[in-house]
Amino acid sequence: MLQEFTIYPNEYLTQETKSFYHTDYLGYQKLGNPDYINTLKNTYDSFSDEKLQKAVDELEKVLLEDFPIILERLGGESITVCVVPRAKMEGSYQPHQLLFKRVTEHVCNELSINDGTGYIIRHTNTKTTHLPSHTPNYNNDGDSPFSGITIDTCNISDSVRGKEILLIDDIYTNSINIDEDVIQALLDSGAKAVFFFAIGRTV
Repeated sequence: MLQEFTIYPNEYLTQETKSFYHTDYLGYQKLGNPDYINTLKNTYDSFSDEKLQKAVDELEKVLLEDFPIILERLGGESITVCVVPRAKMEGSYQPHQLLFKRVTEHVCNELSINDGTGYIIRHTNTKTTHLPSHTPNYNNDGDSPFSGITIDTCNISDSVRGKEILLIDDIYTNSINIDEDVIQALLDSGAKAVFFFAIGRTV
């Protein structure tokens, strides 16, 4: 069920941001947790096509349900949907590791929502924040989050200028500040307004 919250200013973000989330994120494999979010990451490229398709179906259902409600609450058909990029450079991922972005693009097209899923592209690796510091068989290189990391490591399309953006991410955790930094980067790049939507919000 869609819920609202506010992201407040901090060292990464200069203004309050009206935000939404679909469900609580309780922790991977905990009862009632939206584990399909983790499946869609497919970090180790290890999930079967069947499992990935089930996760795609789950995300598609949520977006089809929540996007119209969010747009109605924001009072505008002019909203453009952007996606927070994954931590590593886009070209380092296989197509089935970018399913969150692809499903979001598909739903935007199905609902005739302005598609800005290609407006933020990571060109330089950053540290993947949700993994343990020592993860076997995974090179977790790149900088940890800092204020301005999005501008430094991403290409942001000039098309964001003057637009009202709904920025979407899979999981929001208020101690990480990646989402705050991307919101600020969009504002600094000329976005008229930025709103935020996460599938799961960490409890």
